[in-house]
Amino acid sequence: MSAVFRHELKLYFRSLTAYVFGAFLLVAVGIGSMLYNLSYAVSNFEYVFSYGSLAFVVIVPILTMRVIAEERKQKTDQLLYSLPITTTEVVIGKFLALLVVFAIPLCIVGIYPLIFMQYGDVYIPTSYGTMIAFFVMGAALLALGIFISSLTDNQGFAAGIGIAVILFNYFSVSLSEYVSSTAFGSVVAFLVIIILIWALIRHITKNETLAYGTAFALIALLVIVYWFKADLLEGLLPQIMTTLSLFDRFSVFINGVFDWTGIVYYLSFIVFFLFLSVQSLEKRRYN
Repeated sequence: MSAVFRHELKLYFRSLTAYVFGAFLLVAVGIGSMLYNLSYAVSNFEYVFSYGSLAFVVIVPILTMRVIAEERKQKTDQLLYSLPITTTEVVIGKFLALLVVFAIPLCIVGIYPLIFMQYGDVYIPTSYGTMIAFFVMGAALLALGIFISSLTDNQGFAAGIGIAVILFNYFSVSLSEYVSSTAFGSVVAFLVIIILIWALIRHITKNETLAYGTAFALIALLVIVYWFKADLLEGLLPQIMTTLSLFDRFSVFINGVFDWTGIVYYLSFIVFFLFLSVQSLEKRRYN
């Protein structure tokens, strides 16, 4: 795992990827500081991260698009399978390298509250608590990016899908207000989700029986619930969209509350998508 970690880290810093990522993040936080803290003479540094979180929509897919997709394109993933380490160690090594690339510019941002303290009262626990949450949320998005990269050998496609998924998650709370809250509307939306799950299982496992079996089981469950307990589906989809939003949970930290349930959710999100990434690579190894 350490060999994969060092190799990935060298690749990032030998190319422009790490520098572009760091510069973009610093610019986003810097603009937020200028627009909010300096323009309005406000010392609440935690609000600056709301500007930085929007930058994730672009910088995370750019950073993660090549993690596995490039390996698959150049067929160098076959070398990874020949190493005396497990697929889990390969994925974790790549993920840790991404975390280091993310942490370096964030350490520079960590100096900002100390600078602002010279010109006003900055509540340090809230500022650094929000920074910790910002880092964990970024790690969750990086795990999502790794999984998307594992599904294709096309970097551009991986980046495009990543931007679309993260952008949807960013605006999911706003979009939930326009989603039908009726039981029938929820059924239609869940049918679309089931189709996406079917396609994902079929792509990862190449197992038609498992993909169709899972889809039919979910459709049967949906029909049963709609037939016998339709009221359970009313308003369910908007509620799910709000609950699954990474960015909505982050707003709690910005408002000065260190929400441990949010941290647990981010960590669970990381484990889930790293697990899916491992399964995607494992299936390719055995194929």
